[in-house]
Amino acid sequence: MTDRPALLDALRAIVGAPHVLAEGDLSAYEQDWRRRAHGRALAVVRPAGTAEVAAVVLACAAQGVAIVPQGGNTGLAVGGVPDGSGTQVVLSLRRMDAVRAIDGANLTLTVEAGCILQNLQDVAQGAGYLFPLSLAAEGSCTIGGNLATNAGGTQVVRYGNARELCLGLEVVTAQGEVWDGLTGLRKDNTGYDLRDLFIGSEGTLGVITAATMKLHPLPAARLTAWAAVPSMQAAVDLLGLAHRHLGAGLTGFEVMGRFALSLVDRHYPQLRVPLFRDSPWCVLLENSDHESEAHARTQFERLLEAALEAGCVTDAVVAESLAQAAQLWHIRESIPLAQAEEGLNIKHDISVPIARIPAFVAETDALLEREVPGVRLVDFGHLGDGNLHYNVQAPEGGDARAFLQNEEERINTLVFDAVARHHGSISAEHGIGSLKATKLPRYKSPVALGMMRAIKGALDPRGIMNPGRVLAE
Repeated sequence: MTDRPALLDALRAIVGAPHVLAEGDLSAYEQDWRRRAHGRALAVVRPAGTAEVAAVVLACAAQGVAIVPQGGNTGLAVGGVPDGSGTQVVLSLRRMDAVRAIDGANLTLTVEAGCILQNLQDVAQGAGYLFPLSLAAEGSCTIGGNLATNAGGTQVVRYGNARELCLGLEVVTAQGEVWDGLTGLRKDNTGYDLRDLFIGSEGTLGVITAATMKLHPLPAARLTAWAAVPSMQAAVDLLGLAHRHLGAGLTGFEVMGRFALSLVDRHYPQLRVPLFRDSPWCVLLENSDHESEAHARTQFERLLEAALEAGCVTDAVVAESLAQAAQLWHIRESIPLAQAEEGLNIKHDISVPIARIPAFVAETDALLEREVPGVRLVDFGHLGDGNLHYNVQAPEGGDARAFLQNEEERINTLVFDAVARHHGSISAEHGIGSLKATKLPRYKSPVALGMMRAIKGALDPRGIMNPGRVLAE
């Protein structure tokens, strides 16, 4: 049984009394971003450095107390908040936000886990480099959380997920030991890849405390285009043309359905959404060019001419300034916010082989409309890497909360079964958390699950690291 007073005293001695929160309103740490879950923590502990994290883990391990690592608490799979037992310690890494080093020769930046993603982007840009990980929550999510969930975002088509952008980690293990893997080597063939093991593990194997991330040269020009396309198949065809015409310059390719954009138009009319009223789908493309803006614009013009001739684009606009480009991206990033304004909804973060996405959308749309009359489908996402946010809005005018309570389980099963039929994944970039942990065995290979449980048992034999996440207990 946990000796709570003794543990709290030990934690205060490690991080200082002001940084052990055990009373008052802790909802900022106990409630997830979507307000789907509200737990109760034994305490919230805010260490200032790796040594303090290690000491906190040791203190909790000594009493068998579970630890829930937390960054910006922006996750969408309920993986970073405590359960309702009041027995788990939330380990908030927000104070650990320093940029430790920039290595221009190696094109790397070493940063602590609590650094806000946007701050990391700004530091890189100020030094003359690009850090390309970009997502809607970048003003509040942290790099540790990005790595723990292997976050994706809007530039995966060119630069890859967080895993592809990471060259090294510093991790506190479940035993309170510190693994320093921050060398930033691009070649190190000395055994198992521990770095990739911890990335995407959602805090279930250890606590990421720092990372060495890849930097890229700043492009000479970045141009954005918004295109109306007549079908999802046309969007896939446009993606193929974009690869051929832009090559590595294609850094963003987003698809957005008409209803998704209509929600932005309804709730944020000042954003002036273009071209959506007369087209079932719109695509947002970004071309990053290392030669010149003139070269980038010529490439874009040739691409759009070819696309119009092929019939996969019916109309298009190219941003004439950085402000216009930012406005177009702001429309795309406002879709989740507009959904929230519209009411409660069911979110799916799925991936399907790109060639199968048109069939998946057509079949699953028809299935849900038949099974759940009045349902409204909010389809959008990162078509360039096969990741769709296939969301379901309650019927208009109905009781959205009752809809979720009565229909969410059935809708999730219908969607996930369709994903499986098309050889996809039920989580593309948000992780499993606790929200999908009980569903994973239905869609994951038993062999894979067995290996995952063996790894969990070896690295966290007492099961204190974020229990109930990824692997259901």
